[in-house]
Parts: sequence; C-alpha cells; structure tokens
Amino acid sequence: MLTPPRTVVRREAGLYALERALQRRGFRHVAGADEAGRGACAGPLVAAAAVLPEGRRGEIEGLADSKLLTPASRERIYDEVVARALAYAVVIIPAEEVDARGLHVCNLAAMRRALASLTTRPEYVLTDGFGVDGLDVPGLAVWKGDRVAACVAAASVLAKVTRDRIMVELDERYPGYGFAEHKGYITTEHTAALRELGPCREHRFSYVNVAAISGRDAAPPRARRPVAPAELPLGGPDEPMERSDASGGTVGVALGEQPRPPAPVGEDVVMEGGVR
Repeated sequence: MLTPPRTVVRREAGLYALERALQRRGFRHVAGADEAGRGACAGPLVAAAAVLPEGRRGEIEGLADSKLLTPASRERIYDEVVARALAYAVVIIPAEEVDARGLHVCNLAAMRRALASLTTRPEYVLTDGFGVDGLDVPGLAVWKGDRVAACVAAASVLAKVTRDRIMVELDERYPGYGFAEHKGYITTEHTAALRELGPCREHRFSYVNVAAISGRDAAPPRARRPVAPAELPLGGPDEPMERSDASGGTVGVALGEQPRPPAPVGEDVVMEGGVR
C-alpha cells in the first residue's frame, strides 16, 4: 500500500493553514485544545476544546493566541467562538485538585475531558504543546499551537476568558489579594498580599511560593494543603465540584491520569497522512 505524501505547513501560511491542510486530507472536524492558568499560584486551571466550521464560516476576525489579545478583544472573540463553533467544551480544575493530583496530570486530564465532551466528534485533534493520550482519533501536539492553529487559538480564548471571569468573582469573595488584576499569577502586588494576609483556600499550596509563606514548604507538594478549610485565613463556602456554564459549554472537574511527555513540533508542522 502506498504511503500518502507528507504535508508540510509553513508557519507563515497563517492561522487557518494547518486546519485547512487537515481538511483537505479528509479530516473535516478538527478540534483544538488549550489551557489557561498553568503558571498561576491561585485559582483554577481551565482547559477548553473547540471545533470550528470549515471554510469562511470558521474564520473569526482578530482570532489569535489569547495572551496576545486585549481583554476587550478576548471577550468579543469569545462570543464569536461560542456563536460559530460546531462544538466547544470547558473544564475547570479547582486549586485543591491541582494540589492533590499535580499540575501536569490535571492539565492533560482536563484537555482530555474537554475533547471527550465535544458534541461534534473530532476526526483529528491539535493540542498546544502537550500530547494527550486516551483519544481514539489521531492528533498532533503543536509547539505554540495557539499561534499556529485557529481551533487551538479559539480554545485558548475560551479557557482564558472563563478563567479571568472566575478570578474576578474570587476577587469579591477574597478581597485584598487583587485577583481581578493579576488573575492569580505571581506579581509584586500578589506576593505582598500573600505575605500580609497569608494564603486563602484558592491558592495552590503545592507551589513553592505559597508553601513558603504558609510555612508548609518542608512538606511534600501534595501534602501541603491544609485539611480543614477553617485553618485558612479567608475560608469560604465550598466550591462545587461540578458547575454549569451559562453559555452552554461543558464544565466540570477532571480526574487525574498518568502524564505523557510533551511532543513539541519544530518551526514547520509536518503531517504524515492517516492515523498515528
């Protein structure tokens, strides 16, 4: 049997080139997955997946890596993705789950669950940076995929906007930390607030800076979170393990699974035809 010729997609070909190439090879529904909040020391980890329509119906003006967009642009594009996507899903992993299972395990499991929750079954999956096991369709881990593939960029916007909205809500529940401004990432202001107030239950105690301030840095990472919420300075009501997104996306908590080493792609994305 003849092996299909390789398809080489140049990065300068634009954000939609990779999906178009896959669609020309017969993969009509290409899903992208990405996350937001890996580097934050407070708040949830959020993963999202999206399938955009083929052709011009799937083109969204201004779509790009969410980190390169202004907050106003992200909100506009979020609405466009929700309105145009054939399917999308969002999964939220609370801080205590990240502490209990580990960041990388939660990251892969969340992307896997988001992809599994899509109502339109993908025929090919593109992920940002990390390969995801447990999928029954071919896929490719793309280095800086949110700057290369439109469906990954769409997923990055869904994840980022969802997480930013959550952090604004948490700012009202836990005043003084500045969550609405820095969104839980490590800044000078956030570090100062941590030292003054101590960590709240939305902080990730497995992270070195939070563990050091809480006095739990000598414990193993997954044993640093206090068992009783009452021990925390600004404890509040329990966060529900599952919640509904008002825009209709799938939202929940993923279970941890064994991580897979990342499989970055070089400057050009090279695809071999068929299954992996």
